[in-house]
Amino acid sequence: MLDLSLPPEVTAVFEAFRCCEFTTLNKQGVPVTWPVSAVYFPERGQFLITTSISFPQKVWNIRRNPKVSLLFSDPTGSGLTTPPIVLVQGNATVSDEIVVLNEDMKRFWRELYQRQPSSRGYSSNALSRKLMSWYYIRWCIYITPHSIHWYPEGNMQQAGQTIEVNHGKY
Repeated sequence: MLDLSLPPEVTAVFEAFRCCEFTTLNKQGVPVTWPVSAVYFPERGQFLITTSISFPQKVWNIRRNPKVSLLFSDPTGSGLTTPPIVLVQGNATVSDEIVVLNEDMKRFWRELYQRQPSSRGYSSNALSRKLMSWYYIRWCIYITPHSIHWYPEGNMQQAGQTIEVNHGKY
């Protein structure tokens, strides 16, 4: 168990934001960014994102270079008023197993449906599930932070705050 000792306004961002920007490095070392939904596991001090086997670029980039970031910058739909902008920098690992449903994926889908209720419509009928079954076959990507930076009230003109996370290997 890893206690990140984060202030409640930062944890609220992780729990309420609909999506964040996930950045990996491509073959040439150039940053590549995608919008993703991230689920925070405070008991592990980790984040989970997933990608369909149909879109493996994130996995290839991580396996070449595990350094990644998550930027929580757009509070649209979160219900939060003037939340901090939060940057998580860390290392990612990709599950060796390709999964449809395991305990982490159950939590991922449950939180996704809670944050984005209309997304449940895509999986609510049997025909959609059958036609889109490839979409639910996924890799789990776990991000373990080594630093978390935030800018109170989303104001990047003010000095930010940082927590460095020591996992004993940095």
